[in-house]
Amino acid sequence: MSASSASFAPHPASNPDVSTPMGGITIQHELVIAANRLPVRRRDDDSWELSPGGLVTAMAAVMARQPGAWIGWSGESETSDSFAHGDMTLHPIGLSTSELRNYYEGFANATLWPLYHNGLLPTQFKRSWWHAYRTVNERFAQRAIETTAPGGTLWVHDYHLQLVPAMVRAVRPDVRIGFFLHTSFPPSQLIMRLPWRAEITKGLLAADVVGFQTRTDARNFLALAARIADVPEENVGDSTTIEYDGRSVTIATHPISIDVEIVEALATAALDTNAPREFRASVGDPRVVILGVDRLDYTKGIDARLKAFCELLKDGELDPGDVLFVQIATPSRDNVPGYEDTRFEIERLVGQINGDYSSLSRPVVHYLHTTLPFEALVPLYLAADVMAVTPYQDGMNLVAKEFVASRIDDSGVLLLSEFAGAADEFPDA
Repeated sequence: MSASSASFAPHPASNPDVSTPMGGITIQHELVIAANRLPVRRRDDDSWELSPGGLVTAMAAVMARQPGAWIGWSGESETSDSFAHGDMTLHPIGLSTSELRNYYEGFANATLWPLYHNGLLPTQFKRSWWHAYRTVNERFAQRAIETTAPGGTLWVHDYHLQLVPAMVRAVRPDVRIGFFLHTSFPPSQLIMRLPWRAEITKGLLAADVVGFQTRTDARNFLALAARIADVPEENVGDSTTIEYDGRSVTIATHPISIDVEIVEALATAALDTNAPREFRASVGDPRVVILGVDRLDYTKGIDARLKAFCELLKDGELDPGDVLFVQIATPSRDNVPGYEDTRFEIERLVGQINGDYSSLSRPVVHYLHTTLPFEALVPLYLAADVMAVTPYQDGMNLVAKEFVASRIDDSGVLLLSEFAGAADEFPDA
């Protein structure tokens, strides 16, 4: 997922930053999105603004064309009343402190996240985490059951809510259910380690359409379904339909993307104001600028690219007087095991490289642990000579696509890991 942010395109008569309480009224909608988080966050003045993040980026164009409802955690402990935000109706779900610890930090991000990223960190299994995961999925499912119109569409997103399709199907067989996984999906040999693999598999098979980023992800899921649910294993094209529990289930590959027109417009505006040139001047006009933009996550390979950069400096392949490495690391999941260690290692490497190779006039690595608005990222994309996207494993990676779309003169180099889903679409990177 991208470290950048995007905004829903509002209806001409609406203001996306104005939220209207709806009291206890439950309105049913033809399209309902269920995702771990709402697409908004609360400002200091108690109003709401759109959140940064890859899911909001990916869904922006869809929701601008088909307004509906969004169910998600509000960031607070109590479930509050629904409210309108622009053309969207938002249904907040509350999470208690223990649910946040066990469902989100525990099962979602200390069990499923490392498992779905090829076991980069040891996967932890705790029954209390699983119970919390199931309880929170039930809460989301109940809200979806209440808010989806007869014959309407429920679109469930990502690994946090994999039980929701089956829970909704059991009560509302009239609802069309889609599920999309934004991360990669591991080989069946890995996920067979999960004690609750059958519940996860059958939860997903309750959807009418199960979407993945790449054919490899879809193949991995079908292999698991064959082992768990006795579903025939098919050769996967972009779409494969199987029969399960008396229904047709489509397993599809739909790599998510970005709004190219918005990126190109921002790039044109940045060039018109000479922002990329001004940025390079502000950091000492290096001959080569290498850029990384990532969530601070152990799957993103920030440590590997810093070590590789250090090796090139050590071997004399790069001259520290000629090159600048700019790394933007967006804060992420500070309370989840492994993330604090990742931040410590990255910042240790930055300090080591700057201590060994910087001059008094400027560092050789310029590191920011912060969230930048998308409008500030595009000038950086244009200022860079090389964009380094080097995850150990990534479902897609929208930063790679944003960089390519921003280079309206076809300049620049994308250094892209073959383990990012985007590599399937960018074979020349």
